[in-house]
Amino acid sequence: MPAMPAAYFVSDLHITSPDDARSVLFCRFLRRLRGVSGLSHLFLMGDIFDLWLADHEHFVAKYRLIIEEIEKLRDLGVEIHYFEGNHDLHLRRFWSDRLRLKVHEEPMYFDFNGSILRLEHGDQMDPEDRGYRFLRWLLRTPPMRYFICHMPPSLVVRLGERASKSSRSYTSQTKTISAQKALEKIRLHAQKTHAQRAFDVLVAGHVHVRDDFVSSDHGSPYRAINLGTWMDTPCYLKIDESGVCIFELDDTHFNNEYSQEN
Repeated sequence: MPAMPAAYFVSDLHITSPDDARSVLFCRFLRRLRGVSGLSHLFLMGDIFDLWLADHEHFVAKYRLIIEEIEKLRDLGVEIHYFEGNHDLHLRRFWSDRLRLKVHEEPMYFDFNGSILRLEHGDQMDPEDRGYRFLRWLLRTPPMRYFICHMPPSLVVRLGERASKSSRSYTSQTKTISAQKALEKIRLHAQKTHAQRAFDVLVAGHVHVRDDFVSSDHGSPYRAINLGTWMDTPCYLKIDESGVCIFELDDTHFNNEYSQEN
């Protein structure tokens, strides 16, 4: 009997170079996924790289090993979705047009195994953060999109890395002033969006605090999951016939959880 579909989710890896520990771990994770029975979907929930802009060859060459691992999964028939974050922007030119992945700039709803999932990067959770919301809008206007996509390579690296550093500093200092305040924003966002359109599971990242919250607002239960960041503890979310579960990634995990699946 064929294995039931399984979906995997990762967010906020913030990979800075091909040689950093998160990059090596991510490549190993992707290789292991090729042997997972029933793997049908992989969701990259944003900020996979600490910086990726458009289809500039600087990034394509820099992260060639990761791209090749993702291509291998795609060629096996895995449906791969990439959500833009605040560190990876204007992804369609490469990840959609050239690699044939599904790219999303906004939240999406997805029916998986009979459960409705709301999926998003999470950078629009805080309606009071008008400064970031304006910046997010500005960077996606046609003139800025054209400028970012056609910048000379040297300018891409200089401006992009400076912007990435500023964004990371802003995220850590402003959006996660305290873990408790971050959790309040995550859960309030889940409550509001569920009231607007019901879902069974919300999956997001961006806010670097991991959370797994179950609510039964208005008698309709839902689960809201924020994956945190690999800069703290690498993890992934798995949804399959057995349910919804978060796994932390280390060498022990590779030897155990995957061996149980194969």
